[in-house]
Amino acid sequence: MEPTIFEREQHSMFQVYRRLPMAVERGDGCRLYDIDGRAYLDFLAGIAVNALGYNYPKLTDAIIRQVQSYLHVSNVFFQEPQVRLAELLTEHTGYARVFFSNSGAEALEGALKLAKRWGNERGKHELLAFKGGFHGRTYGALSMMDKPLYKDGMGPFLPNTQVLPLNDSAALRSAVNKETCAVVLEFLQGEGGIVFADPDFVNTILELQEQYDFLIIADEIQAGIGRTGKFFGFDHFMVKPDIVLLAKALGGGLPLGAILGGKKVENVWDKGMHGTTFGGNPVACAAGEVVVKEVIAHLQHNAHETGCYLRENLIILQNEFPSLIEEVRGCGLMMGLKLSVLAAPFVQAMLQRRVIVNATADTVIRLVPPLVVKRADIDEFAIAMRECFIEYLAQSSSASTASNGTAKAKQPATV
Repeated sequence: MEPTIFEREQHSMFQVYRRLPMAVERGDGCRLYDIDGRAYLDFLAGIAVNALGYNYPKLTDAIIRQVQSYLHVSNVFFQEPQVRLAELLTEHTGYARVFFSNSGAEALEGALKLAKRWGNERGKHELLAFKGGFHGRTYGALSMMDKPLYKDGMGPFLPNTQVLPLNDSAALRSAVNKETCAVVLEFLQGEGGIVFADPDFVNTILELQEQYDFLIIADEIQAGIGRTGKFFGFDHFMVKPDIVLLAKALGGGLPLGAILGGKKVENVWDKGMHGTTFGGNPVACAAGEVVVKEVIAHLQHNAHETGCYLRENLIILQNEFPSLIEEVRGCGLMMGLKLSVLAAPFVQAMLQRRVIVNATADTVIRLVPPLVVKRADIDEFAIAMRECFIEYLAQSSSASTASNGTAKAKQPATV
């Protein structure tokens, strides 16, 4: 008997991913189909990557056209797809310069180098970030994060870095000084549980920047490209960071990240100071141009409008299940349900109902569907989510009743 794909993966790959028990064959719109032909409503979108969903005709056509021209020619040549996407980003955002990378982690690493180059000329060496943030798996990124699972046994990490509590202005004031080079912030944390920076906290950052002259680096890798109903997550605040990090949705499913630099850093790098072999791949940039244009034209608006409808449904669920749902978080199509119990069992229960969601920060159900999602899709999600909560409470009640009797019951592990 031939081994299954699940068995083959276990024998051939490092076991670092907690994969869902599903092997994907294809996707279309907001649906994924497994190798047995079953359809699943996707509210994960490759973890906020597939902004246009699957098999989006304009995206597919742009990729095919570029593949037929050339796949790769090295960054020693001028390339039209790169320049077109860079022009689109600078014109729409007002930033002065773009550097393309392969991923968000690479964008973060490049941004740290850019900030250090700027800071070293001014005697500034300290980098600050915040707990709950997620910036990648490389050493610079890990140095700006606090989660033990990602860091234990893999140090030492970069010197001159501190990870402070998010939304703690007192701790921030104590840490910032004349040697502070840059502050890295997700204005809306994804991995941290769909948590917004507090407006007063952001104002404290701005006040301290005015006093000490450091850079603000906005990690928009997950929240950017229209996901929150605005082009950037920080657009919900009266702020314009000096450096912006993009990735995930930017390539529409192909590996692509970007560093956007404002006037303060536009001339910091000289030729040869930074580079990449594959960053700004022409096929990925051709895809990125389609993504950005579609987001600007109508999908950012859809993220706002449909996101409001999603929030309404989540609040209805919260009112129905107040013992389970503590808080509805986020905005646009980057939403979360903060639960009073672990979220992982509900991911499995939703998968049984052929809806894909994600658990993060232990107790948060993260919802980041494609930006092309429709109200009917949200209705379908809400029905499945309600069924899961009803089943969970019924099983919990049965387990509690049994534990008070002669039989010794176990707490339900799945729902």
